[in-house]
Amino acid sequence: MVAPNKYTLYQGPVRRLLQRAVLLGCFSAGLGTAYAQQPATTVVGKVVDNNGNTVDGAVISTARGEHSAMSNGAGIFNIKVGAGTPLRVMAMGFESRLVNATKPGDTLVVQLSTASTGLNEVVVTALGVKREKRNLTFSSQEVKGEELLKAKEPNVINALAGKVSGVQITSSSGTPGASSRIVIRGNMSVTGDNQALFVVDGVPIDNSETSTVSGGAAGAGSSRVVDIDPNTIESINVLKGAAATALYGSSGAKGVVMITTKAGSLEKRPTVTVSSDYSIDKGLFPERQTSWAQGSQGKFLNGEAADQKTSTSWGPRMDTLTINGKPAPRYNPYDFFRTGHTNNNAVSVGGGTGSSSYFFSYSYLDQTGIVPKNELKRNSLFAKFSNKIGSKINTTLQVAYSNTNQNRLPEGQSNGPLFVVLVQPVSWNPYPYLNPDGSQRLYRNSRNAPLWAVENENNNSVVNRFIPVFTANYMATPWLTVTERAGADMYTEQDKYLEAPSAAISLPGKIIDQVNVYRQFNHDLIVDGHKQFGKLDVDLLLGNNVLTNYTQYHNITGVGVNVKDFENVSATGTITATEAHYQTRKVGFYAQANLDYDKFLVLSLTGRYDGSSVLASDKAFYPYGSAAAGFIFSKFFSQEVSRVMNFGKVRFSYASVGNDGVGAYSLLTPYTLAYRNGYAYPYQGQGGFLISSTLGNEHLQNERMNEAEAGLEMKFFNGRIGFEGSYFDRKSKNGLIPGVSISNATGYSGTTVNSARIENKGIELLLDVNPVRTKDFSWDFTFNFSHIRNKVLELYGDTKQLGRVIVGQPYNIFYGARYSRNAKGQLLIDDNGMPVVDPDQGIVGNANPDWLAGLNNNFRYKQLSLGFFFDYKKGGDVQNDVESLGMFYGTAKVTENRDPLVVKGVNATTGEVNKVAVNAQAYYQSRQYESSIQDGTYLKLRTVTLSYDLKTKVLPHTFFKSAVVSVTGRNLWIYSPHFTGADPEASSYGAANGNVGIYSFGTPTTRSVNFSVKLGF
Repeated sequence: MVAPNKYTLYQGPVRRLLQRAVLLGCFSAGLGTAYAQQPATTVVGKVVDNNGNTVDGAVISTARGEHSAMSNGAGIFNIKVGAGTPLRVMAMGFESRLVNATKPGDTLVVQLSTASTGLNEVVVTALGVKREKRNLTFSSQEVKGEELLKAKEPNVINALAGKVSGVQITSSSGTPGASSRIVIRGNMSVTGDNQALFVVDGVPIDNSETSTVSGGAAGAGSSRVVDIDPNTIESINVLKGAAATALYGSSGAKGVVMITTKAGSLEKRPTVTVSSDYSIDKGLFPERQTSWAQGSQGKFLNGEAADQKTSTSWGPRMDTLTINGKPAPRYNPYDFFRTGHTNNNAVSVGGGTGSSSYFFSYSYLDQTGIVPKNELKRNSLFAKFSNKIGSKINTTLQVAYSNTNQNRLPEGQSNGPLFVVLVQPVSWNPYPYLNPDGSQRLYRNSRNAPLWAVENENNNSVVNRFIPVFTANYMATPWLTVTERAGADMYTEQDKYLEAPSAAISLPGKIIDQVNVYRQFNHDLIVDGHKQFGKLDVDLLLGNNVLTNYTQYHNITGVGVNVKDFENVSATGTITATEAHYQTRKVGFYAQANLDYDKFLVLSLTGRYDGSSVLASDKAFYPYGSAAAGFIFSKFFSQEVSRVMNFGKVRFSYASVGNDGVGAYSLLTPYTLAYRNGYAYPYQGQGGFLISSTLGNEHLQNERMNEAEAGLEMKFFNGRIGFEGSYFDRKSKNGLIPGVSISNATGYSGTTVNSARIENKGIELLLDVNPVRTKDFSWDFTFNFSHIRNKVLELYGDTKQLGRVIVGQPYNIFYGARYSRNAKGQLLIDDNGMPVVDPDQGIVGNANPDWLAGLNNNFRYKQLSLGFFFDYKKGGDVQNDVESLGMFYGTAKVTENRDPLVVKGVNATTGEVNKVAVNAQAYYQSRQYESSIQDGTYLKLRTVTLSYDLKTKVLPHTFFKSAVVSVTGRNLWIYSPHFTGADPEASSYGAANGNVGIYSFGTPTTRSVNFSVKLGF
């Protein structure tokens, strides 16, 4: 297949516009050079910081900005002005300073001080452009790399959990490498991807959920960000609102996670850092009853003979049961699980000369999960080299490579081991799992024995990934820079799924070989000008982006395994193969103007014009942009007020951004593989294809999201207290919905349409406090809070529901069988004492939390540091399938009391309070879907870290420059008062939209203790 408009998007008028932009940049560079040649006297200077280190990129200009220069890697600058001329020296992260030019022959040394209030903090924004946080007109939040490493999480997404306001992160399971979901400011697309875009050093990367095999058993896959080594991350900046992400085009409409990697330093001797982590991981399991044996209605069934098998534990009490005249032994089903272990070793070296810098890193992660054969191994290599060519050109070349190897067993209500383990009777001895004749020894029918599944099922995934980035900055003049950035994200994933024949569940066995090839190429050409005109500071940015994606997919499935232990698909009975290729392209032109008047009034205007190959040819290009303003009112405070409140800013923004959230070839109606008698063609040597039942829509246009945002930022007591609050209101329209049902009379069952509308409103708060700061002791804490409300406004025509998405309700509700209630909400009970089932299904829960909060505390006493992080989620319902089926099977903790019970409610006929008792087994085995929905409120002590820096006691007598030892606990305490599982943070089937809030026999969450040593020399 060939994507519509695949090559035409970058030809004709688009190419001519790009050529003119390049010519304009060169012409501007020439003007700037001519302008700078006016003065006659040369002043030579050097810019350093408080510690005497050189400051690269400092801007030196005359008071009115007529002449300017920039310091190089050695901090040296040259500017032609008269002696005694006032000069303003500015650099990001430092307080600006006014000095007088020296006479010719003397060297002017300018020392800049880091702002103690933190007002000049520099953050990385869209396209990798650095800006002072005080001038930002949108909401963003930065997390330092060292803070991420404290979490001891192999997956960067999980390390961010609870730390950023407005962001909800949900891990799928405790399987090593399992996927995690990250959503910023709520869901906005009905069926499209709602997760944030990840960007590494200005280049977008893929974070799809892969490693799931088509035709294999259920379970979560892996988020491809798991390939990123946290040891290489300098910082992460989360861009939340549309005004912050507009420059990233449609890819950034759901928010952006900006990853900045580590780099070397100019004129610095090599520094080697070695770290080693080792953790012990224990599973957290739901409580269950251990008092009752296998059986039904109080009768014991031992599970051995054919007429003794049952899946339920409604037998006699274990303390009254005897077998062969002896008290029946209890067996703990959770003995199936083991202690997990994680080893993570990393080494890096960084440094530089006067004109170049380098950073190299290698790490090896080896994680064994608590379920046998669940493993993750990752080798990561990272190299970055920067070099100055003359005084005007700076280049950076970096390459990240990772090899990720994951083994895991099926999860969920599949034929994997976990379904049986979590509801297994305590009276059943799982050993041995084979009968003398080699068949499975089972206590029930229709399921494999867990230990048999461990030996005879497996899903292996091997991913090799490269992320190269090349950046060249040409400083045409001290005020104009041209940046060329080319990057790629390329990986190949090889999956092999194995399932031996099982007579117990009548499966002939299966072998699946699957290969995914992903290639993404990104190119940006950016012209960035910075000029000062008196009190007006102007930043202008122009750019062009080209993004190309190519995906190739092959799946070979063999059914009927004929040769034991021969894991080759060619040896199976029936072989079918599928193949698919997808290629898309986006082209964008963007511009941004940032105007700063006298350091108190900031205006930011952004515009982008995007073209997408997946949209209709006459609607492939679409414009959007943003306008934002910030007013720094603290500029006008008196000196007395400024001593208390150092900084105050209000900001307002409005943005309208587009999104092409639909798959490739949705404009077309392609052919699909045909089937005969349940088997795919070719059939008897004859190939067969049918036209797809989903009709292509050649009129598709982009989704549109409009967002208004207001914010307040303040700092008090010389930066000891910082506050940031944001309110946003965003609405999407023309939402793309694939697979909408249409009349079968058309010859098709569905199509893709533009129609959905969704709104999100919310408040985000961030409080950063440093109550104590002395030479020997300090205490600081950060608190964040998010409150987001979501509502589906429209779907398609008269369609009111698509799965868990219902018009007039929040996104992702739970809908299904429920009980009847009266006007007061009381359960209606029939004359037999059982709840009355409502004849109509309805809404029984809402997966969206009421609010989220996080509290991070850090204490330091001399070289000893203690940090702990609490994460809180209020509300957000969870579908607890483990509890629901545990009630049916009689293993749930609530079923331990088996006395006749009276269901609380009123008689449906008389309205009187129910007093009729019912049999416990009959009651629990008749529970409806509504009974599986539980409040997922939780409070987690997510991490506790105790570390000691050996720098003063030991290091002077060694060749080490630094040494830190630490111990970290993760998930040490989870309080979930309304949830009967182990951890309500659940999405057992993966990170897709419809899987959120489902707790269903996934690998349990683990409690971990990690020991770490980090050495520098």
